[in-house]
Amino acid sequence: MKLKTILVEDEVNSREILRNYLTKYCQNITLLGEAATIKEGLELIEKHQPDLVFLDVEMPFGNAFDLLDQVPERNFETVFVTAYNQYAMDALNNHAAYYLMKPINIDELIKAVDYVHDIKTGENALEGKVLQARLKKAEGKITLPQQDGFQVLEVADIYFCKADDNYTEIYLQEKKIVVSKTLKYFEDTLKEFPFARIHKSYLVNVNEIHKYKKGKGGSVILSNGKELSVSASRKAELLAYFK
Repeated sequence: MKLKTILVEDEVNSREILRNYLTKYCQNITLLGEAATIKEGLELIEKHQPDLVFLDVEMPFGNAFDLLDQVPERNFETVFVTAYNQYAMDALNNHAAYYLMKPINIDELIKAVDYVHDIKTGENALEGKVLQARLKKAEGKITLPQQDGFQVLEVADIYFCKADDNYTEIYLQEKKIVVSKTLKYFEDTLKEFPFARIHKSYLVNVNEIHKYKKGKGGSVILSNGKELSVSASRKAELLAYFK
């Protein structure tokens, strides 16, 4: 598939450079339009329903985040392009798939486009299908440290783990256990089992994922009805678990 793509960049020279790079080095996109302002960008998004939007952060009369705030239900992926690295955290919080610094590095540009292409290809392949994980049910036990010793837990009983500073909340079917270990600790401990880090705050038992929802960043719904956000930077990895 080719990604329907638009550019939102107020600087004519920067827009021309990006257009030329995309045309020359990224054959898996179709460039449908360019905009110099937030208003023009919103009009193009509404008209074309793109898969990918390259978005300059600083623009006249607002910035990229002002544009995204006006598209609360979006099905496109965003690649931020900016000369200011202080926006990186805001970009991640707004579910950016990639963050490119000016002047644009061609290799990084290709990586950004290929990453979004992988996401969209994976989403389209799963459209309308019942999700089925490629991996078998988690079989094994894990020990959870507690003040008076440790608790032994079946790995398969874990629905998801949630970060809480230096603690982790472990969610089972009917209860929650709080452990004084970081989420990274459990990510490493459970790496041999079908658990996916889908967000900075969530580690999920892939076998309990019932539904995947596209949109702003995307989300998964677990078999117990719980809905959890998926970071754009984690989408391709998550989708690879399914067939």
